[in-house]
Amino acid sequence: MASNQRSRAQRKAAPASSPSGGPPWVLIGGIAAVVVVAAVVLYPTEPAGGVPGADGAVESAETAAETPSRPIIPTRAASPAHPSNVPLPALPLVPNMVPRAPEVIRAAYTFAAHNPDVLEYVPCFCGCESAGHTGNADCFVKGRNADGTVAEWEEHGMACLVCIDVARDAMQLHASGGSVQDIRSAVVGKFGSRSQLQTPTPEPPSQ
Repeated sequence: MASNQRSRAQRKAAPASSPSGGPPWVLIGGIAAVVVVAAVVLYPTEPAGGVPGADGAVESAETAAETPSRPIIPTRAASPAHPSNVPLPALPLVPNMVPRAPEVIRAAYTFAAHNPDVLEYVPCFCGCESAGHTGNADCFVKGRNADGTVAEWEEHGMACLVCIDVARDAMQLHASGGSVQDIRSAVVGKFGSRSQLQTPTPEPPSQ
């Protein structure tokens, strides 16, 4: 009797057998494979090192972080020019002037007063964007009246070699018939290769 009871207990504790007589490992392995395939299909992983762009290319996160961003300055109309029949105010006196002839400095201020439609679209490269300048014109003219007359000169241009040289190049190109876009491109090509600094200057209106 005891022997029969032990035999029945051993049969109950034994694992269920497959139809072939062994444990159902094949069935368990098949279920696991189905679960893995479903996880891959439903939850695909992103490529390592970046995220896919709109065109399928992968952009490195480090490269995106290193790309400097420039403020977007919308195109705007230029300020009115100082009337040609109105005398200009006297230039400011700055003790430490740059090594440029007085007539060169005077010509730069005069050109800025009468040609905001040129210099307001030409960048400067001396770092004056930290003072709120948005173009080379701001290096010479600090404020204008409603009719365009110069209300106040900017002293910064009296002592900055870069400001004067940018204005001088723009003035020479303008005199030779260059368009505002051509002048801007030439100045950026020349001075932009020498300095990492550049004012956030708006593009000139399309002609």
